[in-house]
Amino acid sequence: MNPVVRFSALARVLHWLMAAMVLGMLFVGVFMAATEGPAYARLVALHRPMGVAILLLACVRLANRLLVPPPPLPAGMPRVQRIAALGSHIMLYALMFAMPLVGWGMLSAGAYPVVLWGPVRLPPILPHDPALFAALRHLHGWLAFTLFGVIVIHLGAALLHGLILRDGVFAAMASWRRGRRDGI
Repeated sequence: MNPVVRFSALARVLHWLMAAMVLGMLFVGVFMAATEGPAYARLVALHRPMGVAILLLACVRLANRLLVPPPPLPAGMPRVQRIAALGSHIMLYALMFAMPLVGWGMLSAGAYPVVLWGPVRLPPILPHDPALFAALRHLHGWLAFTLFGVIVIHLGAALLHGLILRDGVFAAMASWRRGRRDGI
């Protein structure tokens, strides 16, 4: 087995932090859809700033990925798996940007404030339009289902590489494993 070439420390921290946040957001969204009353308001108060935080972290993560390239995939990896890996990462990044932006646009179109904390609010990015609000709300839900599906596929691929193939792909992102490269 070859020594592991790792993602940068910043990439690993952002990956695991955002993984927890995105999964948390998906669960909060499910609970929001099934909740009424004061509990709904608490979930919304959590959901909105977390969405903004994910958007900001996605910007940092994309900048880091462009400035510090990821480690190469194993030389023997079949072309179809390389294409699938690239496609799934593009989908994940696109969804990490699209979900919060569509949510922000949806709230703007519904004339709802995006409260981060206390008096801190984001400005609307779209004009008030009930039909647009409805369309974006529908899109936000479908993007959430898509994100969940891509995460399940990503997790399955990670388990395949970590438990069966043992080719270093999983270990490159697993911050608790020793590697050859550990730069930021």
